[in-house]
Amino acid sequence: MISIRRFITLFILLTTLTGCSVFRDSSTGAYFEDDGPPTGGPDPASVANAQPRQEPLSRTGNAPYEVYGIRYVPVREVPVGHVEIGEASWYGRKFHGRTTSSGEVYDMFAMTGAHKTLPLPSYLQVRNLANDREVVIRVNDRGPFLGGRILDLSYMAAQKLGVVETGTAQVQIKVVDSVKRGQAPVQAIALDSPEAVFFLQVGSFRLASNADRLKSDLDQAGVVGIRIVPVRIGQNLYYRVQVGPVRGAAKVRSQRGLVMNVTGMEPKVVRECC
Repeated sequence: MISIRRFITLFILLTTLTGCSVFRDSSTGAYFEDDGPPTGGPDPASVANAQPRQEPLSRTGNAPYEVYGIRYVPVREVPVGHVEIGEASWYGRKFHGRTTSSGEVYDMFAMTGAHKTLPLPSYLQVRNLANDREVVIRVNDRGPFLGGRILDLSYMAAQKLGVVETGTAQVQIKVVDSVKRGQAPVQAIALDSPEAVFFLQVGSFRLASNADRLKSDLDQAGVVGIRIVPVRIGQNLYYRVQVGPVRGAAKVRSQRGLVMNVTGMEPKVVRECC
């Protein structure tokens, strides 16, 4: 029989270490009725990615800890470009306004997330492998602790990645570096290259009919150069809707704005092919 002291210790751990997934159905990824999406909130298209910057480690959340009898030892440093692939979940209104493991207040409308061992804070590029959407988040919390998941997303990050309805998704996460003052982001330098050719990836779908519908909407809005590219990932075939080719940063920005007016989402800039 569990002692009262051990129960209290476990309760404190579960309430201070976000781990919203602790309260979710691990078989489906669905949230319980006391958690979930908000009734309102900002338009996801108006919320920018987290902007990587150089920060000191948080005063809390970087020490070893234990949950469900498993001991976790957060790392103090991790190489830029470090990649993990696995399942991500998200947490919403139940935890909105609560204190995270880093000591910051959880804002479900911010571009943040939780990881079991990465330094707090860290910045991650997160890609949904099912639809190829990407975001950049700031990791400021610990979790998830169920189902072998590797990442918990804030509601807003999950919304932009298309994970809210499914509850979970297979993702690739990559550690990104801060952009030092006076230094341009790598992608901006690449876009300014006069010989570089890009495509704007607007969406990725399992059903060809959904890709055709998006292509039709873009056609009607006057977007030109639309193509549908079939891409196989594992056993699944996806239909990616892309606009291009687009050459140069000015043209990319112009076409990106036009696409966002139609879809409400920022398209991903990709190289030739996929």
